[in-house]
Amino acid sequence: MATRCLALFVLLPLFAASLAFGRTDDGAKPTPPASAAPPSASSASAPVFVLMTTSKGDIVLQLDPEKAPISVENFLKYVDRGFYDGLVFHRVIPTFMIQGGGFTPDMKQKATDPAIKNESFNGLPNVRGSIAMARLSAPDTATSQFFINVKDNPGLDGNPDLDKPGYAVFGMVVAGMDAVDAIKAVETGTRSQFQNVPVEPVIMTKVSRLTAAEATKRIEASKAKASS
Repeated sequence: MATRCLALFVLLPLFAASLAFGRTDDGAKPTPPASAAPPSASSASAPVFVLMTTSKGDIVLQLDPEKAPISVENFLKYVDRGFYDGLVFHRVIPTFMIQGGGFTPDMKQKATDPAIKNESFNGLPNVRGSIAMARLSAPDTATSQFFINVKDNPGLDGNPDLDKPGYAVFGMVVAGMDAVDAIKAVETGTRSQFQNVPVEPVIMTKVSRLTAAEATKRIEASKAKASS
């Protein structure tokens, strides 16, 4: 089984060299992407909120099912069954992004559902605070892993004019960037074949949906904290 990573072969060589995440490959091909059912009119128009409780603080995500229906449906499928609970941010690059959603604290990879279709031509950019699907070098290989950009990373965006797939953004951090910044600041090292691994595990203790009302309260509290 291939160790799933954020393989940035679409970027300049210096990025590809520095950001490869200890991929091992036993020759197995990724599972073909699953076909997603068309979203309903209501789900396609209404944002969805998710609370990510981590050992470094809470992160509130606003997902965009209108522009990224496949990625949002896929992410929520893992959220709703508690897949992410107890997993870690296993790869942290402070000038780039934080990645999680696939490994336990002892760096055991969790089995996932089939891969999904890449949605990087949806117009959502890889800017600071955006959440996107991690994948292998082939476009349609994303499963459970995601990353949060800690800076603007336009080189990760898809370019339909050049037919160049990128990394599909499907939402934004709307509260809790202080927690994201705390994660990006942790000490990292090499663990077995894995690089950029936090020395002290950064754990997602609980990942669950929020109502719009609950999300609004947290967003307002975050704004008040930032202005105080």
